[in-house]
Amino acid sequence: MNDLLLQVAGLRVEFDARVALCDVTFDLFAGETLGLVGESGSGKSTLARAILRLVRPCKGAVVWRGQDLLSCKSAVLRGLRRDMQIVFQDPLASLDPRMTVGESIAEPLRIFEPDLNADARRARVGGMLQKVGLTADMIGSYPHEFSGGQCQRIGIARAMILSPKLLICDEPVSSLDVSIQGQIVNLLLDLQRDAGTAMLFISHNLAVVRHISHRILVMYSGRLVEIAPRDALFAAPIHPYTRALLAAVPSGVPMQRAGPMPPVPLKAFAPRPPGTGCAFRDRCAYALAVCAEIVPPLEETVPGHWAACHRARELVEPV
Repeated sequence: MNDLLLQVAGLRVEFDARVALCDVTFDLFAGETLGLVGESGSGKSTLARAILRLVRPCKGAVVWRGQDLLSCKSAVLRGLRRDMQIVFQDPLASLDPRMTVGESIAEPLRIFEPDLNADARRARVGGMLQKVGLTADMIGSYPHEFSGGQCQRIGIARAMILSPKLLICDEPVSSLDVSIQGQIVNLLLDLQRDAGTAMLFISHNLAVVRHISHRILVMYSGRLVEIAPRDALFAAPIHPYTRALLAAVPSGVPMQRAGPMPPVPLKAFAPRPPGTGCAFRDRCAYALAVCAEIVPPLEETVPGHWAACHRARELVEPV
């Protein structure tokens, strides 16, 4: 994972003067899976769409293999899209009910490989259906004929038919039964291994994120507050918000860290506008006066482990 694939720098997105993302910066390497976690409303889905330019950032850069996606022309961006695909949260809503499964999966081929004839497209689609655990004879069926888990497999097949270099998964298992979630996660891991695809995996389920990710990004109120390798984050989280997330996991869940968590105030999510100090300070047991005045920068507190907290170095746990 030494091949730098994606660089996001200083990304900012606003909707009607409301800031949804502020100064988001991170890198993604080929073959790597980045987990992205945070409360609802923290900006996770907005970040996913901003990377793909499905929403237009007002500031910052998204550099894909040396090409800035935010400044390139539409024709150039169209050509790059075959390498960047997305799997959406609602599997049924993401599929056109008027198109058969075969038509939906074949659509990327018609756009990016127009020289393929109908038989070649059908063979590619049939092979992809088998890869995701379905059968080729389902090509002529419609989305309403399938379960939620099957529809998500179809959505994954559509996203992977071009063997993209980046797959963004926006809560792909949150609407599925627990028994089906594991199957979909394992399917994504198998496809990633076979194709060498990098993933940005968004989820509320910390156990799933721990299972699938190499590194984890923690987002709060439109900002990244912690970035760390998976094992380091679960063994020794630094930011108080990350500690709060892990403390909220039921004790019976096997992914919870062994040691006791520091006290975390149980207050409602109350995001503050950017530029008013640390957005988490009203919920933080470690807040100081400076937290109300200065936004803490995201800094490398220990090698490979970044946190945006004025007291980050004090909160580093001894190894």
